[in-house]
Amino acid sequence: MIRLILHIILMSILTNSSLFGQETDPAYVKKLDKLYQHSVEVIQPDELSGILDSNSDVLILDTRTEREFEVSHIPGATFVDYDSFKKKDWDDVSRDKKVIVYCSVGYRSERIGEKLQKMGFGDVQNLYGGIFEWKNQGYQVEDAAGSTTEQVHTYNKDWGQWLQKGEKVYK
Repeated sequence: MIRLILHIILMSILTNSSLFGQETDPAYVKKLDKLYQHSVEVIQPDELSGILDSNSDVLILDTRTEREFEVSHIPGATFVDYDSFKKKDWDDVSRDKKVIVYCSVGYRSERIGEKLQKMGFGDVQNLYGGIFEWKNQGYQVEDAAGSTTEQVHTYNKDWGQWLQKGEKVYK
């Protein structure tokens, strides 16, 4: 019995999936490993969900385009445009603040996470698999009006293949 439990835990870690959530597509795991420079610590969707449930003081930054954010975002997230990110906009934010960044899959957010680290933020994490993995694991997203939605902007059809749950939006 102990061997079985240990095997389940090990397989969960190796596939970067939640023990009780949907297993992450191994091809997606491989794609993310190639995309990420591993310069910003990652946080798994279930860990972020726990933080949100505990009402912890955390800053969640959505680093996609404004259109992507309007279609849907993680509840409580703040829009930060990847293309127009400016250091001066962060002068008044405490460097001790816990910051979690995300985008569609985690590439753009990792770049923003690197910038935040260079600016002196000490606790920055990148959501593993981005909003796609968040939704694939069954977590909710909301639209610009704050209503729960199934829609997720997938950037384009090529990237949309990695969204397994929810309604894909390309425009």
